[in-house]
Amino acid sequence: MNYQEFLKKKTKVHTHKGFSPFEMNSNLFPFQQFIVERNIAKAKHGVFADCGLGKTIMELETATQTVRKTNKKALILAPLVVVAQTKREAEKFGFDLDKVVITNFENLHNIDPREFSSLIVDESSIMKNFEGKVKKQIFDYFKDSDFKFAFTATPSPNDPMELGNHSEFLNYQSRLEMLATYFINDQDHTSKWRLKGHAIDKFYQSISSWALMLTKPQDIGFEMAGYDLSEINYTEHKIETEKLNNGLLFNDLAVSATDFNSELRRTKKQRIEQAAELAQIKTNHIVWVKHNEESAEVTKMIDGAIEVSGSDNPEAKAEKLLAFSNNEFRVLVTKSKIAQYGLNFQNCASQIFMSLDFSFESLYQSIRRSHRFGQKNQVNINIITTDTMQNVVATIKNKEEQFKAMQQIMIKNQNIWNTKQFMETA
Repeated sequence: MNYQEFLKKKTKVHTHKGFSPFEMNSNLFPFQQFIVERNIAKAKHGVFADCGLGKTIMELETATQTVRKTNKKALILAPLVVVAQTKREAEKFGFDLDKVVITNFENLHNIDPREFSSLIVDESSIMKNFEGKVKKQIFDYFKDSDFKFAFTATPSPNDPMELGNHSEFLNYQSRLEMLATYFINDQDHTSKWRLKGHAIDKFYQSISSWALMLTKPQDIGFEMAGYDLSEINYTEHKIETEKLNNGLLFNDLAVSATDFNSELRRTKKQRIEQAAELAQIKTNHIVWVKHNEESAEVTKMIDGAIEVSGSDNPEAKAEKLLAFSNNEFRVLVTKSKIAQYGLNFQNCASQIFMSLDFSFESLYQSIRRSHRFGQKNQVNINIITTDTMQNVVATIKNKEEQFKAMQQIMIKNQNIWNTKQFMETA
């Protein structure tokens, strides 16, 4: 059996229960209408759209369409701090939320899935956590749902295998089936899998049968003015650390994941002082931190700074974050895991990363709170590092290159797949 025959044997025939769209909200752009049409035609579909392309309005319209078709409720699951913003967007664009329920992942255990005809997962990259409790709940609760949709900007920041989670959620190939079909185990690392060289295009074409990826409307054939990102300027501020008393002539220049946090604590004072100095410029800033103690201390040192911490109750988090987006205070100090997803901070064009870690997705999502379509100003990203953390910077850069390569190869292959489908049905 050759590889083409093997792929045909592995490919399942999926019976979709999609439908033609009802009249759509007039606020959607043509490319957004196209994506919603594809969602409901496929019934189970992924939308991997970059930040600022209007995922929220597309989610709301997709939910509304399924409600009109089934007369049953639709559920939108979103990160905690995004729920209030999503409801605000619904009010702004005139959506009826009578049968559209918007809630956070943490509230999932209070949901009866039998009440809903459709599920929309906002920031679905959370599903890359293979054994995560939330992921398991989502998969178990909604395994038989007729309509399921996944929205994210970063479906697979550094490992294409993670797309298997989206495929399994949407009832296409399971993650294990995807591994068997397109991947090979790395003999040097039993937990690592890599795409078979001859399967790369076929893999991304298969993904394109149930998902769309776009960084701008032109990627799916829509020429639109106004969808150009503003300039972005990266500045690294490297702190030379004090010599460790460890008998070595120089400090280790490659911090490991295990001693990363202790290195952050050792350099806390210098990093806080650097961040406070950068944030004194009288413009809006976001200061991204890692640890609670550095968060509290840097907030005290910056005029006009407000801290959003993990200990704040959900209402307080949402209130402060929305207040920052409304320019009610100048400097937001918070952790990426609190505010990296879904929020729109186009009012802020300066960010400071006090505690860069190994997560490319966290850095990317945090930056894109400010650097998104509609941002008119140059975005300035200040990254504070130390001489002992240069391998962290190198790791992030490598993951960024992998992510951009993945975006481009999927966009290329989805255009090939869509053209092929059109020719076969014409």
